[in-house]
Amino acid sequence: MNIKQAKEEIINTVRAYTKKDASGEYEIPVERQRPILLIGPPGIGKTAIMEQVAQECGINLVSYTITHHTRQSAIGLPFIESREYGGKPYKVTEYTMSEIIASVYDQIEKSGVKEGILFLDEINCVSETLAPTMLQFLQYKTFGTHRVPDGFIIVTAGNPPQYNKSVRDFDIATLDRVKKINVEENFDVWKEYAYKMGIHGSIMAYLEIRKENFYSIRTEVEDRYFVTARGWEDLSRIISVYEELHIPVTADLAVQYIQDPKIAEDFATYYELYNKYKNIYRIPDVLQGVMPADQTKIKNSPFDEKLSLISLLIDSLNGEFRGYAQEKAVQENLFHALQQFRSDLKSGRERGAQLLSDGISAREESLKKKVDAKMISRADAQTERLAIAALKDLQREMTLSQGSDAKADFLTAKNWFAGREEKRQKAIQTAGSHLTNAFSFMANVFGEGQEMVIFLSALTAGYYSLQFVSECGNDAYYHYNKLLLLKDRREALRQEILDLGDLN
Repeated sequence: MNIKQAKEEIINTVRAYTKKDASGEYEIPVERQRPILLIGPPGIGKTAIMEQVAQECGINLVSYTITHHTRQSAIGLPFIESREYGGKPYKVTEYTMSEIIASVYDQIEKSGVKEGILFLDEINCVSETLAPTMLQFLQYKTFGTHRVPDGFIIVTAGNPPQYNKSVRDFDIATLDRVKKINVEENFDVWKEYAYKMGIHGSIMAYLEIRKENFYSIRTEVEDRYFVTARGWEDLSRIISVYEELHIPVTADLAVQYIQDPKIAEDFATYYELYNKYKNIYRIPDVLQGVMPADQTKIKNSPFDEKLSLISLLIDSLNGEFRGYAQEKAVQENLFHALQQFRSDLKSGRERGAQLLSDGISAREESLKKKVDAKMISRADAQTERLAIAALKDLQREMTLSQGSDAKADFLTAKNWFAGREEKRQKAIQTAGSHLTNAFSFMANVFGEGQEMVIFLSALTAGYYSLQFVSECGNDAYYHYNKLLLLKDRREALRQEILDLGDLN
């Protein structure tokens, strides 16, 4: 299965394993809760989906790369204890608690949540001395003499032998005690994730043209070359920062992440071409509704160039759609904060600026605890930070206004919020206008051909673009989506008629 399907399967497993009966006991007894074993190529997102699963399920995540551990750190250190058996004193060997088990208890204490996931990566690449301990762990959920706490689900991951020379095969007795999930790389599934994460447009366009370079491992006499989804994502982040700092993006940079010189060089060449297209086609002007003078030249350009142009449009639009989603989340956060502010003002204990200051301090402390406990996603943490920054602006404004009473303080807050909302609504109108203009450009230049299908498909596959259209609407999107659906239906009916004719 692909990584998206694997994520859903793990979520379903978490729900099943944590379901309790009327008496409060787990429906599936802990000893029957098989550890999950994810087997798949490196760099396809196995660790990333574990973070997503934990955050979406509201449970803990304790993560380890087990190859970094020795037998001692995994099972604990031995110490001598005095015991009495049959009236005689004896010295016996016991073990301290495993670092891994201790980390689980530490995480429970940090978060206050008793359920979670213990994720161990590279489970099938451990050293020879640690291998028996790992087999015992998978079979009995113990490290040494210490058991994983009830409520923690064990998920492990490893690479198939063709990707790692250190891989050890599990015997049948071990495999019969785990829930094994085989995962394969899939560009179309990764593309959905990539749009949501804002992967750089040059990478998205390049991989649409060179899908075979999305994931690659090749071995030559002296070296092994590889390209992974993780490599493309990390390259995307560094490209965005380099561009902000006006640092050139070169093949030397690309090969640090795309560790296949041929593919890295190919991408670097395309990146230069992508930027050339950006200057030629002046996407900001297109989104403003300015049509290029020579539309025929664009229509007759090579298909690779057309894909690059579509990617430039999508990349610009997605930036606005991501901004819409973030501002909406922040504004909703602030709305609830001001509701609480209004309630606190009615108590009359403190003035508005001081109430805001107290609330901001409480929110900062709460956010720190959630971040430390890893119980909040990066996106949600960013939303909270932006909301706190906005509340600090309101606090400064309220301090300067020096309202006469609680009513005046709330009026200041209300006007401040209304100003933010007015600005947000203008941004929504602008983004909607840009989307409509993009459709006009595509229709004028390419009509309803395959280019329009690619453009519309990219918008539909994008997490933020689909959210924007669903919540704000866009007549152009609805119009062309309906036309293409009808066109597909007509083609399907035509093919059915032809098939019936063949039968006769």
